[in-house]
Amino acid sequence: MKGSRDGLSAMSGTLPHFLQEPDDAYIVKSNPIKLRCRARPALQIFFKCNGEWVHQNQHTSLEHTELGTGLKIREVMINVSRQQVEDFHGPEDYWCLCVAWSHLGTSKSRKATVRIAYLRKNFEQEPQGMEVPINGMIVLHCRPPEGVPAAEVEWLKNEELVSSIEDINIDTRADHNLIINEARLSDSGNYTCLASNIVARRRSATATVIVFVNGGWSSWTDWSECNIRCGRGVQKRTRTCTNPAPLNGGAFCEGMSVQKSTCTSPCPVDGGWAEWTMWSVCSSECERQRTRECTDPEPKHGGRLCDGVALDTDNCTGDLCIQADMDSNNDVALYSGLAAGVVTVVVLVIALTLYRRNQSEYGVDVIDSSALTGGFQSFSFKSARQGNPLLMNSSMQPDLTVSRTYTGPICFPDSMEKELIPEPALFDPLPDLKDKVHSSFMVSLGVSERAEYHAKVPSQTFPRGVVQEIGGGGGTLGGRGKSQLAPVQPALVSSMTTGKRPLRTNGVFGHGGGRLVVPNAGVSLLVPHGAIEEDTTWELYMSITQQDSSALSDEGQEILLSPEVTYGPPGLTLSCPVALTIAHCADVSSEDWNIKLKRQAQDNSWEEVMTVEEESTACYCLLDTQCCHLLVERPGCYALVGEALTQAAGKRLRLAAFGNMEPNFLNYSIRVYCVNDTPHAFQEVVSVERGRGGRLLEEPKTLLFRANSFSLQVSIQDIPQFLWSIKPFTTCQEFSFSQVWCSSQSPLQCAFSLERYSPAANQLSCKISVRQVKGHEQILQVYTTIAESEKDTVPFFTQSDCTITSQTGSRAFKIPLSIRQRICATFDTANAKGKDWQLLAQKLHIDRNLGYFARQTSPSAVILSLWEAQHQERGDLDSLASALEEIGKVQSKHSTSADTLDHISKTIPSSDSIMNRSSEELDTNHT
Repeated sequence: MKGSRDGLSAMSGTLPHFLQEPDDAYIVKSNPIKLRCRARPALQIFFKCNGEWVHQNQHTSLEHTELGTGLKIREVMINVSRQQVEDFHGPEDYWCLCVAWSHLGTSKSRKATVRIAYLRKNFEQEPQGMEVPINGMIVLHCRPPEGVPAAEVEWLKNEELVSSIEDINIDTRADHNLIINEARLSDSGNYTCLASNIVARRRSATATVIVFVNGGWSSWTDWSECNIRCGRGVQKRTRTCTNPAPLNGGAFCEGMSVQKSTCTSPCPVDGGWAEWTMWSVCSSECERQRTRECTDPEPKHGGRLCDGVALDTDNCTGDLCIQADMDSNNDVALYSGLAAGVVTVVVLVIALTLYRRNQSEYGVDVIDSSALTGGFQSFSFKSARQGNPLLMNSSMQPDLTVSRTYTGPICFPDSMEKELIPEPALFDPLPDLKDKVHSSFMVSLGVSERAEYHAKVPSQTFPRGVVQEIGGGGGTLGGRGKSQLAPVQPALVSSMTTGKRPLRTNGVFGHGGGRLVVPNAGVSLLVPHGAIEEDTTWELYMSITQQDSSALSDEGQEILLSPEVTYGPPGLTLSCPVALTIAHCADVSSEDWNIKLKRQAQDNSWEEVMTVEEESTACYCLLDTQCCHLLVERPGCYALVGEALTQAAGKRLRLAAFGNMEPNFLNYSIRVYCVNDTPHAFQEVVSVERGRGGRLLEEPKTLLFRANSFSLQVSIQDIPQFLWSIKPFTTCQEFSFSQVWCSSQSPLQCAFSLERYSPAANQLSCKISVRQVKGHEQILQVYTTIAESEKDTVPFFTQSDCTITSQTGSRAFKIPLSIRQRICATFDTANAKGKDWQLLAQKLHIDRNLGYFARQTSPSAVILSLWEAQHQERGDLDSLASALEEIGKVQSKHSTSADTLDHISKTIPSSDSIMNRSSEELDTNHT
């Protein structure tokens, strides 16, 4: 009992301990708040507010004894009114604390602040309505009104609470904003920001969000039937803007919903009777028969059948036949049949012999591609081509003056140092009849695989700046007199050293035709044989305009895809079109372009000649992946311009990185160029860097740049951190979309300046990334050795220059003249079996816009000129050989009738005449 009193006494002798301290409180409107304190053991508890004691009369006290310990627990409460808080003007908020007493001393509670709660009416920032494409991001901003305590924010969509817990695509945690990562159609609606605290709730203005869908084209339908039943008409196909259809105000599809194309419907051909067959043997009924077929011609395409009968019968005895003579007539019929059979066999043997003999010669109706095996000479000039050793070992850098062939336009070698193998020697079948004829086509041309001539022939290829002077001066030079070479002013002018003067080259051409080339520019002109009249020569020229283009329309949607090329002189008169080849930079793998050919008029304005895809009789355009081959008849200035029909349209950019040391020998400059992927555009960069002493750090690469309005970024990466440094914020540079898309003449360039920490750092490796935002990317890998002095700095890139820019006569063509003439003679004449120039065009894949060839004097010659221009660099005769072989196989199946054999025998010239004509050609070449 005594121990219990001792423990109670010990506990009562401690400082008060607060069981409940006053909490922070907010006064809502005019309602006072209560502050509570409770402590043990406590003799007295008083509140102290803002440093002053609260009067005892304002306290409400409760006291009780705790069971088990017997200690007194005291609880005190006070009321704080709104007026008290408003009347306080201290540096702090209104505050109160409790002080409790015991036998050993006092204890203080925490401070509790008392504030007047409020929530203002106006939001600091309200959400704004917006329209976003599907799968785009939606961000609605909300800054609630000022209030105490701070307001909490919720979002309503169409008056329903938005929960980020239920939908992971929605985020409401970021500073009261509503973020929808990928917009869906169901996210369209009216959104409201809701702010609330213990005083009030406020609503923002409603923001309307519309998620729209841009329209997309469906696939094209099949082509409709031709609207003309006979002849030239139009067919069309359609597509609809339903993939997807535009929704909620989305953009309608751009482009045409209907596409038209010309078509040709075969006209009806009425049938005609062929010749009657021979009369049959007299039958036992004293009748004979003969037949005929409706095959001359056969009815086609809905034409009428032949009128009349196909079977004819006749009495073979003049109506004198009687039944009693039946036995003797049977014997007569038997012997007559045997005789007719013997005669038939003899006729067939003779016909077969004649057919085999005629097949040994080349006629109008028989073509054998083996002529291209021995009849063609592939005049492919092998020039020295050196690899780029620095791409393998950066310490070895070839000089810029050393010839290194870069893939680009054709260059003619110096033909004076080459041995010309002329057209094959003539084949004479008379001295040695035992020799086997390997090719019927070869025999018809007088060409044998066992005989050929090798002869040194003086070159008709003129060096740059040298023309052949024949007779008088002027544009037209007449006469057949001996030619003399006379020096003239240089024909080729560098635009980089003469202030944007045009690149120009010229040459003198006569009846034999030839080829004119602007070196390293992807531009050439082919003048066919016979285009210039005999006893006449012309001095032709070609030039490339270096100034800003004026060929573009005022709407600003067209861009220049090729250089502006001029050929002349203006008064040039030719008997057939010339083939003009111009390099372009358009990506023609898809139908996303509307490409036009324009020509400069006399008043310097530009007129549209044709759209590449349309058919025209004024000009012919064959668009390859990198070049456009034109058949034109009027001299002038031509250019290709294009308009992107969709964002998928693209043009090729050529990327190149050059570098050299700066004068302080500590900084190294890297320059990255982006130019149109044409040889002429890249040649400007080469000229600039040749003057700077720059080195090509990596082989140029090609980047496809789309018409999607996104910019081009060039960044340098993976720089050795402890050897080299670069200024901050310069590692990435950017070209706007319009700068890249509309650039034509001037190359785009960005530069990076790297500083090395020590002169001993003589190796540099890094990567240069060139990418279109949301598009393609190319990496240029740089690894080079840094030269220590200027004389050690050897230009890395070398470009071979052509010393010969024109070729005349047979050396300028892949197809020998005699074979060219034989092909033209074969196909220019229409044939009942369809073997004409249209079949030749079809087999050479030049079967579009046939109306242009139809109006030419020799359609086959123009087709071959276009083929020559298309294959001028590769010199590939295999495609022509394959085409002729295929035509020959088709024709051989139908050349069995006597009429056809007779026609072949009349049209194939004799071997003597072929030998004489070919010998004259060889003599002309020697002369």
